[in-house]
Amino acid sequence: MKDSFYKRIGHTVIKHKILTAVVIIIAVAAAIVLYLLLRSKPAPQPLPTVETESVITEDVNIYGEYVGRIRAQQLVEVRACVEGYLESMLFEEGTYIKKGQPLFIIDPTIYRANMMKAKANLNKAKASEEKAKRDLERIRPLYEQNAASRLDLDNAVAAYETAKADVIVSEAELSLAEQTLSYTTVTSPISGYISERSADIGTLVGPGGKSLLATVVNSDTVRIDFSMTSLEYLKSRSRNVNLGQRDSSRAWDPYVTITLADGSTYPYRGLVDFADPKVDPKTGTFSVRAEMKNPDHALLPGEFTRVKLLMDVREDAIAVPSKAIEIEKGGAYVYVVKPDSIVERRFVETGPELDNTTVIERGLEAGENIIVEGYHKVKNGMKVAPVSGSATTVKNSRDEK
Repeated sequence: MKDSFYKRIGHTVIKHKILTAVVIIIAVAAAIVLYLLLRSKPAPQPLPTVETESVITEDVNIYGEYVGRIRAQQLVEVRACVEGYLESMLFEEGTYIKKGQPLFIIDPTIYRANMMKAKANLNKAKASEEKAKRDLERIRPLYEQNAASRLDLDNAVAAYETAKADVIVSEAELSLAEQTLSYTTVTSPISGYISERSADIGTLVGPGGKSLLATVVNSDTVRIDFSMTSLEYLKSRSRNVNLGQRDSSRAWDPYVTITLADGSTYPYRGLVDFADPKVDPKTGTFSVRAEMKNPDHALLPGEFTRVKLLMDVREDAIAVPSKAIEIEKGGAYVYVVKPDSIVERRFVETGPELDNTTVIERGLEAGENIIVEGYHKVKNGMKVAPVSGSATTVKNSRDEK
């Protein structure tokens, strides 16, 4: 009896332990299920945001920059053509003078005397011519009447022809003397601004003395001289641009703008009117010249300036911000965002760069979107959240006068 009692108690305890374990397992399972049901779901990973711009086509101006020197259109040295002492100066230094305006007077005494002598010789020659003419007119009728010999007639004709020749010589000498006398009044050969005098009053000037008296500069129009490399010449030729030659088939001409000493841009343009047909073997460059208006005389001959030359116009070209281009060993590439927002790394062929913009020769089409900001966060094939920026344009804002 006693043993069966204990057996019943043992079975009861075991059953209780099993029931307790089952309850605990169920409770733990319920807690796990409840945790899994009630826990917060992780937020989805956000797509990287990038700024894109739409590629368009537009005419692109290609410029080159050079160091140039300003030269006056006309710079003429005023020199004494005859020898003598400088008697007076008839202008104010540094002022504007007109063509033909008297500038200096050289002592004319000797040259006036030479002119008077030449004039007297001419009068004497004319008188001799008149006498020889009258003698011939008397001899010829006598010869026809056999009252004078053939020798007398020949002598009269010879005397008359000699007298006429003497008149011509005397006229030439008088003309030369008058011309020489006129050189004693030194006039300006052109209109322009005159420098300070190079010879003082009382100085012996002319071929035997100091001949340079002053310099006259006409800078209403100036010339800009600069040099280009032979490589740049070949590039322009490859685009059928002949510098220094007008081309009616083009809607534009190569022009230059220059920068003043204060950093501002001069308001007038100059057209390239000359390019040297040969290259300097010492420098590998050739000379180019442009002509530019200078109505206010703001440009001074002799000064240096920075020259910007319009070398080419790429019509309907594709250009993108230079910051959108990545460079590596394999070449240059940009990130293109497809319509499904997937990024494609696209290798491109780049052209000239200007104003933080680069021309794309091949690899892009108009209408495609490229990443201009945030490309460091993306990889090829990644999906992104594009944000549209301003359209890629190349603004040709250099429309100066």
